[in-house]
Amino acid sequence: MSDGYDFSERIGRVEPSATLAISNLAAEKEAEGADIVDLSVGEPDFDTPENVVAAGKDALDAGHTGYTSSNGVPELKAAIAEKLRGNGVDADADEVIVTPGGKQALYETFQTLIDGGDGSHPSPSGTSSHAGDEVVLLDPAWVSYEAMAKLAGADLSRVDLAPHGFQLEPALDDLAETVSDDTELLVVNSPSNPTGAVFSEAALEGVRDLAVEHDVAVIADEIYERIVYDAEHVSLASLDGMADRTVTVNGFSKAYSMTGWRLGYLHATDEFVDEAGKLHSHSVSCATNFVQRAGIEALENTEESVEEMRAAFESRRDLLVDLFDEHGVDVDVGDGAFYMMIPVADDDQAWCEAAIEEAAVACVPGSAFNAPGYARISYAASEERLREAVDRLVANDLL
Repeated sequence: MSDGYDFSERIGRVEPSATLAISNLAAEKEAEGADIVDLSVGEPDFDTPENVVAAGKDALDAGHTGYTSSNGVPELKAAIAEKLRGNGVDADADEVIVTPGGKQALYETFQTLIDGGDGSHPSPSGTSSHAGDEVVLLDPAWVSYEAMAKLAGADLSRVDLAPHGFQLEPALDDLAETVSDDTELLVVNSPSNPTGAVFSEAALEGVRDLAVEHDVAVIADEIYERIVYDAEHVSLASLDGMADRTVTVNGFSKAYSMTGWRLGYLHATDEFVDEAGKLHSHSVSCATNFVQRAGIEALENTEESVEEMRAAFESRRDLLVDLFDEHGVDVDVGDGAFYMMIPVADDDQAWCEAAIEEAAVACVPGSAFNAPGYARISYAASEERLREAVDRLVANDLL
């Protein structure tokens, strides 16, 4: 009990975002005059493509400043459906909800599918006899999955991919031992934050087989699908048997460098969209009108810009691999996104604190992703700054 507020048990289940906490600390130190190499935040360091910015301005000038249909403007939903069909997903515009950022799409999905164990299903005696629905995460997992699951009242089970080089295919037996008829939801993020791993088609087929066998719904978080290097992205919903049990989540922040625009979406069955649309309409109402118009331009006319950014990220990844190899640091190299997990001290929190205090390099502790002993670095920074970061870590005996 605080002074004046009695906080809910629900909000007490979660911690603030560890990635944003490190980024905020880096910003504070920079405001004090420190030269921080910030490798903590998952934000492309490129400007939003000029044509997308222009489309947003044009939409403002055209008066697109009011509410839209709750689930999104028809033109954007149609463009999203066309993009999904290009991934082999049988998609229709009416099966899309446009959201203010991919996080909102994920949040609505958890809230739509998960029943909590917090007394919402009382027994005849009046006490709760219902455990929260089981959600299975693949570790290392992006920090907000756990938070969103806990906010929905879920019980969490986890499968550790770290012993398998962060890949899913060699861990399918472990996944099979974890997923059961009691599992309600499995979360699959490929390409992965925080590892950069891109799961093979064989791995996703293994997910499909388990999901069908145990009647499990799956979130396919594909926010990094356009940032792929030596692998091929496969959309889970394109596999036989997955169309009716997959919620595909994606957005514009990463591929199109539109983080601050806050634009994402989900795709699922008509039935799911009808149910999730209730939460959407009663919470955010709709995504911002003129931002949705810019999203259409991003989907239709930015291939050259997207490829330039992807190629730059690949070059930076390769540079880091070479730099770490020079200093005897063996890393599991991901084929997508712009993250790398580096092995550090057992106390990864203390290591990251030392990195920012002594070397002025900001990284995120692996324990934030349920991967103790690692630190996540984002290579959404220039090659010059990446070299500087490694040099500083070496000079301070942190590598």
